[in-house]
Amino acid sequence: MRRLNILIADDEPLARRRIRQLLETAQDHALVGESCSGHETVEAIRREKPDLVFLDVQMPDLNAFQVLERLGIQNLPEIIFVTAYEEYALKAFDVHAVDYLLKPFDDERFLQALERALERIESGSSRTLQIDSMSRAYSGQDGERHPAARRLLVKSRRRTFFVDPSDVLWVGAEGSYVRLHCKGRSYLLRRTLRSLHEALRSSGFIRIHRSTVINRAYVQEIRPRSHGDYSVILYDGTHLNASRNYRSRLLEKLEEGSAASNPHTSD
Repeated sequence: MRRLNILIADDEPLARRRIRQLLETAQDHALVGESCSGHETVEAIRREKPDLVFLDVQMPDLNAFQVLERLGIQNLPEIIFVTAYEEYALKAFDVHAVDYLLKPFDDERFLQALERALERIESGSSRTLQIDSMSRAYSGQDGERHPAARRLLVKSRRRTFFVDPSDVLWVGAEGSYVRLHCKGRSYLLRRTLRSLHEALRSSGFIRIHRSTVINRAYVQEIRPRSHGDYSVILYDGTHLNASRNYRSRLLEKLEEGSAASNPHTSD
């Protein structure tokens, strides 16, 4: 089994120590360095030429995607993204990352990602695909933007799967999380409502309250309430409060979509 040269890039000392300790229990791999900022990571990868990098998404000065862009697609090691945020998962896989570790992760999940990286490196089959996918990912994209969500990554116990935005009726904020309300099911995501709304805006999602975003396609009726508020009624019978602060935007967006055919009217 091949010995991997590994770099850890994370601005949190505890996070770096956690990965370092897990590597000690794994196979005989070599830790060639650690970095705590984007520029340090770029320099460390160029200097050490590691086989694999555990790369935090959000670091000072450069985020993970800007780091990869600075390095150039021909000079990249294999990447395992490590982050507390789910919203970057699709973009991570767009650049053909080996894996996407969501903090906090357990020992088994870490070793699974490491084994996946080893298999890819030993097979030597990923480089062309990685270069092609990186080229597509960086054509006209800015690393600071919230890319439009084609699918939403959901973790449920031991499962990780995707939800199509068109299946989401509405989204509600729950502390540091958001809950996706689909037909008959709901899923909890560790993500801010603001970032999710930005990603779903182009798919017809409208913010109607500081804690609520709705899918325009599922709106059946709106009714005025007291103090300028509205009640939004969805096709499944859900009643949601629309704050007067969002009223004008709500009515504007519903009027924009009124000419489009609604696929749910026959349900």
